[in-house]
Amino acid sequence: MASERDLFSAEIVNRGIESSGPNAGSLTFSVRVRRRLPDFLQSVNLKYVKLGYHYLINHGIYLLTIPVLLVVFSAEVGSLSKEDLWKKLWEDARYDLATVLASFGVFVFTLSVYFMSRPRPIYLVDFACYKPDDELKVSREELMEVARKSGKFNEESLRFQKRMLMSSGVGDETYIPKSVVASTENTATMKEGRAEASMVMFGALDELFEKTRVRPKDVGVLVVNCSIFNPTPSLSAMIINHYKMRGNILSYNLGGMGCSAGIIGVDLAKDILQANPNNYAVVVSTEMVGYNWYQGKDRSMLIPNCFFRMGCSAVLLSNRRRDYSRAKYSLEHIVRTHKGADDRSFRCVYQEEDDEKLKGLKISKDLIEIGGDALKTNITTLGPLVLPFSEQLLFFGTLVWRHLFGSKTDGSSPSMKKPYIPDYKLAFEHFCVHAASKTILDELQRNLELSDKNMEASRMTLHRFGNTSSSSIWYELAYMEAKESVRRGDRVWQLAFGSGFKCNSVVWRAMRRVAKPSRNPWLDCINRYPAPLN
Repeated sequence: MASERDLFSAEIVNRGIESSGPNAGSLTFSVRVRRRLPDFLQSVNLKYVKLGYHYLINHGIYLLTIPVLLVVFSAEVGSLSKEDLWKKLWEDARYDLATVLASFGVFVFTLSVYFMSRPRPIYLVDFACYKPDDELKVSREELMEVARKSGKFNEESLRFQKRMLMSSGVGDETYIPKSVVASTENTATMKEGRAEASMVMFGALDELFEKTRVRPKDVGVLVVNCSIFNPTPSLSAMIINHYKMRGNILSYNLGGMGCSAGIIGVDLAKDILQANPNNYAVVVSTEMVGYNWYQGKDRSMLIPNCFFRMGCSAVLLSNRRRDYSRAKYSLEHIVRTHKGADDRSFRCVYQEEDDEKLKGLKISKDLIEIGGDALKTNITTLGPLVLPFSEQLLFFGTLVWRHLFGSKTDGSSPSMKKPYIPDYKLAFEHFCVHAASKTILDELQRNLELSDKNMEASRMTLHRFGNTSSSSIWYELAYMEAKESVRRGDRVWQLAFGSGFKCNSVVWRAMRRVAKPSRNPWLDCINRYPAPLN
């Protein structure tokens, strides 16, 4: 069991020269103590491994039975010569026609049941990420100047926000709504929320329809997710009205589900497409920054101001066989984890009013620990679905050994006490980890033993666009496409986590080499990345 001390990390921060107070003119430092993600080597739960193998067995039964039937058939046929085989078939057909017809009927019936019961393949035809106009671009210093001029924050709150911004991993070219930059009044109004929603959603969808040459009326399923801003009529209704979509469209609006809701939207769209053949589904993921802009003094509510920025993604999914040749990716797996039954997990990201009745999103200091626990559960369930057999064997064997004999190995070496943590780099070529913050990305990289190259898309997305909530994993995939790094057969792991607390994974397989797109939010700056991070 890890000691309490091992769950913390310490960092000495240079705060510069004090301008006022008893220490004016002196160089000051502070010690920042943070919680680490839980050590996965010490805390893998056997039941989630069994759940992953349960998924694998349910979907892999044909992989076990078909080879056995082929072996038996080959052994029977292999003992006969070509002439004997034809003679036997002809005699059986002449003297036992009923048996032949019955066998053929059983074969056709079995083949029909197999093809009818297997899930329809889901294709990702293309996707689009909204890039706001340059007039909405702000640097960190400009954002601090906006906060100072608003008159809403005292000096202590301003110093806290500056420290958070400078260590956030967010760069100087992110985007903020004009209502936040140009106004000192309350931006959390329905009017400003609708204006921002229209800008980002219609911008992403216009690009998607142009790239895919799909008419809005051809879309049969629409799923929109936005956690904080949920007006009436809904955001999905706004899209249907704007594009004059057909009357029998199946539309869904997901609210309050946090930064992992984009994967939930894909999962919902997948299930609907399975029941509705020959259809298109569009999944829109976004968040309204201005509507959630906090103007109070509670530090835990000021954190979202430092990280969240404008963004939106629109994804076109299809189950039409004719889209096989033009689709970019096929859907392989989705694994969802929900820790909402635990009170601490439920309240770690919580919308409420502060002491002055100002609404904001409160971030718990236990977020990293809780997120790490949800991540551990999710990847342990995902492992048996994606890892090579050799990695699964080592992982499962050492885990069972520790589970059965862990209490009896106190005198053995530490390697006998720790389960083997599989190398996920053998399962995926590309990683799209939700760009929440630099601290979270650092901890994920350390625990999953990922390389700087594996984390490049996530860190560069955080630097260039900030935390765009549920759409961030699509900006990361757009980064990889702009770099032309996705090859045919490559596997892409998108991993996101958010309030509830939830951690969700989706795995895609590239169906072809993805060339640099004609429209992409990175095209005007991709040559400057990867950029050095300060």
